[in-house]
Amino acid sequence: MAEVSRSVPEVKGLVFDVFGTVVDWRGGVIRAGEELGARRGLRDVDWAAFADAWRGRYAPSMERVRSGELPWTNLDALHRMSLEELLREFGIEGLSEGDRDWLNRAWHRLDPWPDSVDALRLLRRDYILAPLSNGNVALLTNLTKRAGLPWDVILSAELVRRYKPDPETYRLMPELFGFSPSEVMMVAAHPGDLVAAAGVGLRTAYVHRPREFGPDAEVEWPEDDFDLKVGNLLQLADALRVGTPLGSEDQIPGERPAAGTPPEADR
Repeated sequence: MAEVSRSVPEVKGLVFDVFGTVVDWRGGVIRAGEELGARRGLRDVDWAAFADAWRGRYAPSMERVRSGELPWTNLDALHRMSLEELLREFGIEGLSEGDRDWLNRAWHRLDPWPDSVDALRLLRRDYILAPLSNGNVALLTNLTKRAGLPWDVILSAELVRRYKPDPETYRLMPELFGFSPSEVMMVAAHPGDLVAAAGVGLRTAYVHRPREFGPDAEVEWPEDDFDLKVGNLLQLADALRVGTPLGSEDQIPGERPAAGTPPEADR
């Protein structure tokens, strides 16, 4: 069921967090590691732990840019810096430059969640769709083409050289399309992303992704008062009533499942 926490005025554009919200970063990185390990005889690497550790360096690496410790550095380069540290940490040796570059570009080859492409196609009928990601433009373009994501335009933190949650990133769609902030909705599986977006006036939709961090991870439903909370992107399309003006009286109010329990459609 979708939860509608308040009346939402007319929205014209939807911007999406990508890693974890639209695509499965963890599964894709594990798959790439296992493939490389099979080619290079790396039999003792825990690629799930490697993927988690790599993602664990994501926010700290960007914070080095945001704080001024590093000049502007795009996400591919930050991922590569983290990769070099992890190869040493996990005792992985003997990889060529080509191997390292191929593994670093695993982030360009991630699979969408099963509901993502169909839901985006539905939503695109009535809204302008774009990623709003810390991924650089080349990464997002390659990811989009491989996964078949039907964006109208690619919006990246690289365009303003500011990483989320800096407010400049959330202003990209309003400023480029001449929308008011309230005419844009941020869609994300991460409450902090939505809180920051709301801070500049964007509408917010939380998407529950209980498997983002693996089958054994527990992901609680947030208590934050977002405009929408849904169990997957198809539920978002239903909650926004594709083909029906947003804010009409026939929106479906829903009851949120118990904390940590995905809605029926996401089980």
